[in-house]
Amino acid sequence: MRFNRRRRSFDPSLLVKKTMEQEVEEYVPKHLFSDFSLCDQLKKNIKSRGYKEPTPIQDQVIPLLISNKDIVGIANTGSGKTAAFLIPLINKVNEDKSEKVLVIAPTRELAIQIEAEFRTFTWQMNLFSTVCIGGVPIGRQISGLRRNPNFVIGTPGRLKDLENRRILRFAEFTTIVLDEVDRMLDMGFIPDVSDIISRLPRRRQSLFFSATLPDKIRNIMHVFLNNPVSVSIKAGNLPINVNQNIIKVNGRSKIDLLHDLLIQEGSDKVLVFGRTKWGIDKLARDLLKRGFRVASIHGNKSQGQRQRALEQFKYNGIQVLLATDIASRGLDIEDVTHVINYDLPESYEDYVHRVGRTGRMDKKGTALTFID
Repeated sequence: MRFNRRRRSFDPSLLVKKTMEQEVEEYVPKHLFSDFSLCDQLKKNIKSRGYKEPTPIQDQVIPLLISNKDIVGIANTGSGKTAAFLIPLINKVNEDKSEKVLVIAPTRELAIQIEAEFRTFTWQMNLFSTVCIGGVPIGRQISGLRRNPNFVIGTPGRLKDLENRRILRFAEFTTIVLDEVDRMLDMGFIPDVSDIISRLPRRRQSLFFSATLPDKIRNIMHVFLNNPVSVSIKAGNLPINVNQNIIKVNGRSKIDLLHDLLIQEGSDKVLVFGRTKWGIDKLARDLLKRGFRVASIHGNKSQGQRQRALEQFKYNGIQVLLATDIASRGLDIEDVTHVINYDLPESYEDYVHRVGRTGRMDKKGTALTFID
């Protein structure tokens, strides 16, 4: 059997060197969350979440959104951008319940994560949301939309399906968020996104978030936004509290090397990335035979299977989550102790996104990459 292996766009031996050499500039926020013009209950919910000082993107974006500006936000996952747009938009809808917000995300997992964060911030505020994603029955989503929720959060294909069924009307939304647009490009969603944009009302507030700005999405940005303010948080920097290292395989068994790492003290919550669905499934079977608590997620898993695996990992039901790059963006799982690149990523950007799953919220993390 012959495999067509793509040529990678980086030298793997430089992965760690490149990230470690990046200059890290300390950001001093101009605001506290208590400084923002937000309703009292929202401020209480932010405080109960443990937020005190805003992250750089929150510090810059929240005041602009409160002022009803259109935004281009350039930031990686893990920068706090979800809260950066949810907090001011929740406040906006709380002040005028006729406002409706549409959030479009590239993956089901990211949509579910955004909705979970929405529920945290809207505790006792009588605001509601519906998640509209593929891979699960559409009936419950139709029922949720008929209750006229304040926020609709979904993936492009399912949102278009619901509008084609006349359950959803894009023209009713006064605020639109496109999140991780470069990921939408990677997944082939740009035609769907362009179609949705064509059906939006002209008078709206528009938010556009992406880690990078390839030429193919700049045209969408210009059509979508009206006199936007750009906020760029330096992309590519990994948290300084991620300890990165390379493990040279040198002909040894990778599964044995992984086994030895997983039994070390402190390897409590480990995210392992592989290149193919088949490889991930085989690795999961091998680790289960060795007695590890493990689950896997990839594109061939049903949405229910993927969500159950994520919940098990999130709440420590398993020690190891195996994933293809479907999980490298948008997942916010606390206390991941290690990210292990069992197979190399295809690009330096993919490496940054993978490794960014650990070392979050001032926690220490370790990133290890196997190299033949």
